[in-house]
Amino acid sequence: MNKKYAFRFYILLAATLLWMAVIFMKSAETYQQQSLRPLLSQWFQGSGFLGSLPHWEFVYDQDTVTWQDPIGLIEFFIRKAGHVTEYGILALLCSLTLLAKPVRASKALVTSCLISVLYAASDEWHQTFVPQRTGHAIDIAIDSIGILSALLLVALIVWIKRRKRG
Repeated sequence: MNKKYAFRFYILLAATLLWMAVIFMKSAETYQQQSLRPLLSQWFQGSGFLGSLPHWEFVYDQDTVTWQDPIGLIEFFIRKAGHVTEYGILALLCSLTLLAKPVRASKALVTSCLISVLYAASDEWHQTFVPQRTGHAIDIAIDSIGILSALLLVALIVWIKRRKRG
């Protein structure tokens, strides 16, 4: 591998490892440290928006998420969108790192998927040791939505690039 590609690989590897560290540090925070409730309450105070939310109600982690607690409902979906986003970014970084090496794209994508899902599982396990946090298998499934979305995007880009070349 020439120096240009080696440099790209190591920069991407460093970015991937840094992102993994960010995920780990955010997972080490208590729920109170991550709570969006005060900010959301301030943003939507006196707003008619909260009354226009759909009347959804479901149980998650033995707690009811309900339209009757609109701030809680909004925060729930923001937090789950965060799961999708953070693991989509991880899968993207992993795949770009591996694709910087002379490997088959399919092997890089499968390996990126495995690394990302295993890291999501280890992150949920890590959360079981953090006060006021719990780890959930369903969150690994939510993380996987981000992982698969990012890898499908990378696969599409690789496919388009190959079609243009030949």
